[in-house]
Amino acid sequence: MTAKSQHHWGADALDVLRAGPGFVLSDLDPSSTPGHPGSKSRGQDDLASGLAQLDQYQERLFARSRTTDAPDRVLLVLQAMDSAGKGGIVRHVVGAVDPQGVSIASFKKPTPEELAHDFLWRIEKRVPAPGMIGVFDRSHYEDVLVGRVRSLAPADEIERRYGAINDFEARLVDSGTRVIKVMLHISYDEQRDRLMERLERPDKYWKYNPGDVDERALWPQYMDAYQTVFERTSTEVAPWYVVPADRKWYARLAVQTLLLETLERIDPQWPAADFDVEAEQKRLAVT
Repeated sequence: MTAKSQHHWGADALDVLRAGPGFVLSDLDPSSTPGHPGSKSRGQDDLASGLAQLDQYQERLFARSRTTDAPDRVLLVLQAMDSAGKGGIVRHVVGAVDPQGVSIASFKKPTPEELAHDFLWRIEKRVPAPGMIGVFDRSHYEDVLVGRVRSLAPADEIERRYGAINDFEARLVDSGTRVIKVMLHISYDEQRDRLMERLERPDKYWKYNPGDVDERALWPQYMDAYQTVFERTSTEVAPWYVVPADRKWYARLAVQTLLLETLERIDPQWPAADFDVEAEQKRLAVT
């Protein structure tokens, strides 16, 4: 079932974007719009109409967790090559809901303290609490992507991490977490154009990192690393979703739809009053 507010989607995003068995990243066109007719105006209409629905679902999820022991929470994992649009997802999709019900973590280069522990140590501390929508802007997958491409860990350690990640995510799901793992799939040429824009606009200089060009030189290795990640960690309980990201409007709409469909399946309801409503109305009326 597609999200109720997404009138132009022709298929369930949780199905059409899933990296299931046999998925090959190189076969997916980064400029395509799976599940959507491809009209920017229609996509923007859907995105706007989905904002109110997403906000209500988030508030109901949060409110229920404050008055009951419901364990439900959502974790959105965002992974991508630089400039693919993770920041836009955070601002234009997740940023549309009440911030008190959202937790955002961005995992950069590990600190010396973090390096002294297992790679999942710092991740487990940022898992969202019940009632929250958590966002990992980069995540534990850095340790099997950058770690592999840059040879930051031995090959046998990288292999161990795939299994550790699957075990970790299975525990999250068992505890009530809906895990939505999204790879924003940008093309090599589109990334160059977006990086060049940052160099042509003074208001975007702050977003440019000279190291991004160094990472572009390793593009084939990163694509191979992502393919291995999908094959090893797209599980039944925590599958990967690959979102074509050359069209920003589509990527934002697709992630919003994944969130909406997930929240619809949770279907959080407003908590019932734990007091006598009529009696309180009478008490208040005489004050």
